[in-house]
Amino acid sequence: MKGIMKRINIFFALLLTITLALTACQNNNPASNTSAAKADVKYTCPMHSQIIEDHAGSCPICGMTLVKTSGQASEGAGISLNTVLQPVNGNVISSVSAITPVEKVSATQISADGYLDFDTRTFNNIASRFSGRIEKLYIKYAFQEIHAGQRIFDIYSADMVTAQQDMLYISKNSPQETGLLHAAIHKLLLQGMTNQQVNQVIKNNKPFYSLPVYSAYEGHVHDVAHSQMDVATETKPVVDFANNLPLAVKQGMYVTKGQILFNVVNPHSLWAIVKIDLRQAGALKLNQPVKLTLPDMPGMLISGRVNFIEPTLQNGDKTTSIRVYLNNMNHELKVNALVKASIQTGSINGLWIPKAALIDLGSTKIVWLKQGASYKAHEVNTGIEIGNSIQITKGLAATDSVAANAQYLADSESFIKIKKNE
Repeated sequence: MKGIMKRINIFFALLLTITLALTACQNNNPASNTSAAKADVKYTCPMHSQIIEDHAGSCPICGMTLVKTSGQASEGAGISLNTVLQPVNGNVISSVSAITPVEKVSATQISADGYLDFDTRTFNNIASRFSGRIEKLYIKYAFQEIHAGQRIFDIYSADMVTAQQDMLYISKNSPQETGLLHAAIHKLLLQGMTNQQVNQVIKNNKPFYSLPVYSAYEGHVHDVAHSQMDVATETKPVVDFANNLPLAVKQGMYVTKGQILFNVVNPHSLWAIVKIDLRQAGALKLNQPVKLTLPDMPGMLISGRVNFIEPTLQNGDKTTSIRVYLNNMNHELKVNALVKASIQTGSINGLWIPKAALIDLGSTKIVWLKQGASYKAHEVNTGIEIGNSIQITKGLAATDSVAANAQYLADSESFIKIKKNE
């Protein structure tokens, strides 16, 4: 019995010793936590977060009383106090997803808009080769189709009547003067008469008082500014061919020698005028393949090449134009129709990120570079754009991580600061 009691006493003694030891450990933890908390206490200015002190006092900038701040919560989340206190206009703490730049070879192309126009290489003018009055006009309206050799108007010219009578007089009274006769015939041919007309005058022994004039060209007729004055004046073609107005040349009108009456355009040949931004013009070369689509004609794809690069800029235009020559034998394409062009300019090797990962501040372009748990505004230089990707030429490496959506992290672009601007 005494042995059992002795064992019970020993057991309770051990239990009491263990309890006292645990209690002592628990009493020591608050002290250590308290000292650690005191060591982590920092003082900062409510208005200037960059001011951080380890003791109470006043802000050296504005004089406000410094307030306590603790980094325990941030450190518990894996974020240091120094990170939390960084200026918000250059650093952002966010859980937004990050991406890494991709280094690859991409096919380069230029996308641009343009329109269809007449090929001015096919423009031909019908001018009066002698002065006179239009007795009969066979062309009635703009865009009327004519063919080579078609009769377009009859004209009375006193000069031509006199020249025909001189030839008839030599032919009748001095047939042996072959030199004079040939000179008189040659004069009529130079002034626009045909061999058939001259032979008919000699055969009938009667001049043409109303001389037929025939077209040497084929195409659509367009109006041209003209003058009814006695002297020839400089004429300028009508630029707006789309206005289907009555022709300015009328029956009974007097015309002068050399006056342009009509402009004939071949509708089978058009060209696409494509406007290219100056930043992309350096990649253009002749004979580069071009794909054209028409918004008004879904499903139509036209293949062509860069046939001409205009060397000048139009007044007030920040683009340069290229021409793509097109065949319009089926008359499916219409002048002034809008087109979208895709020009294949080659390929380029570089570092690429999505456009959404970049913010353009005007003179500066930035990305949000991931540094630990935060993102920092970082300046980069960019190159060309292809689709939804943009080339980074300076400022990033293939191992860097950037925010996938840069705009999401920016409250206001005007307040973003990079290191060199701080």
